[in-house]
Amino acid sequence: MNRTEALDMVRESITHVIPGADLAALGPDDAFREALEMDSLDFLSFVELLSGRSGVRIEDEDTQQLSTLSRSADFLVDHTQ
Repeated sequence: MNRTEALDMVRESITHVIPGADLAALGPDDAFREALEMDSLDFLSFVELLSGRSGVRIEDEDTQQLSTLSRSADFLVDHTQ
């Protein structure tokens, strides 16, 4: 998976969990959980969806790396090669 594919997958997963999320206003290094007011259940749904779509097992300790669009994409790229 390349970085563009990973970013698209992260954005699609967020949009699935938070329909209508304004991702255009979200910078690559903005903490999206706070910016989009994701509660813990929304974030868990995002993590599960991202894991299912990517085929990457995401452990509890990995979730801190899923804080921004950029870091989430980096995580996926690193774990799919």
